[in-house]
Amino acid sequence: MVRLGGSPVLLWASCLGLCLGLGLVRVVEAAACEPIRIPMCKPMPWNMTKMPNHLHHSTQDNAVLAIEQYEGLVGINCSPVLLFFLCAMYAPICTIDFQHEPIKPCKSVCERARDGCEPVMRRYNHTWPENLACEEFPVYDRGVCISPEAIVTADAPVPDLSVHSSNNNCRNLGGDSCRCPALKLTQKVYLKNNYNYVIRAKVKEVRNKCHDVATTVEVKDVLKSSLVNIPKETVTLHTSSACLCPEIRTNEEYVIMGYEDEERARLLLVEGSIAVKWKDRLGKRIKNWDLKLRQDRRKGRSGQQNGEKRIQPRDTAVASRQRNKRRNAKQARQ
Repeated sequence: MVRLGGSPVLLWASCLGLCLGLGLVRVVEAAACEPIRIPMCKPMPWNMTKMPNHLHHSTQDNAVLAIEQYEGLVGINCSPVLLFFLCAMYAPICTIDFQHEPIKPCKSVCERARDGCEPVMRRYNHTWPENLACEEFPVYDRGVCISPEAIVTADAPVPDLSVHSSNNNCRNLGGDSCRCPALKLTQKVYLKNNYNYVIRAKVKEVRNKCHDVATTVEVKDVLKSSLVNIPKETVTLHTSSACLCPEIRTNEEYVIMGYEDEERARLLLVEGSIAVKWKDRLGKRIKNWDLKLRQDRRKGRSGQQNGEKRIQPRDTAVASRQRNKRRNAKQARQ
């Protein structure tokens, strides 16, 4: 069952259907709909799609070639909703009521996929694609859209996604389903992941806003920063997922390493980030690692320049031998 703009929708296999507050509508294999043949999207909880898709691919064969460029990002699980979001774009659900205008993913789904994966993309000098700009997608309570949290099998109860008024936590999100991958802090990991910021901070509060966990910390020391200013006061770390990874506890002091959302001037605490309980020796160790990182970069640039300069002496030697050869030949003629 899926909630479209606040209304529930049934989706699974032979008993898929659409409920928009007016009643249940069967999903039929209409002429405009076709079975999903995109391998990456076979696990999705809908089995019919329609071309052209939201990205104007006229056939599924064309869509396959385009979606496969994201296979690496999906493989590293930079965002738990990335595959759902991509398939909702490249193989949109096709129902009898939405044959002319396929259903788009919700804006919040796009933002969670982008915020989780763009920091990884930036490490390789890529940014979130313009044709997937999150500003273009409908907001959950203002239009028809789909999100993964509202999908269950047809015989399961409708999930309760209401928000607790007391602590702002979403039911049925996170909890036991969250499994954070273990990531040990070593020099190799630090140099490889190239974090944008490293801070020593005490965790004051963790707020779950359904699709965005906000962690409030009191910054004790800034060991590394990039473009986003980090004051030594209370700041918020954003996690665009119902699961907070890495796991942290309130009233504990950590060294936290993560990435930045430069456009919105936000600090991100996403999968791939590290939070380790603070120990005095960590500060010195991290500063040494960061020094090595900068030195390696300088050596890389210097090596390129020296490589260019090494060509010049060889060229000079060749020119000198040619001049000597001409001089000797001239003397022989005389």
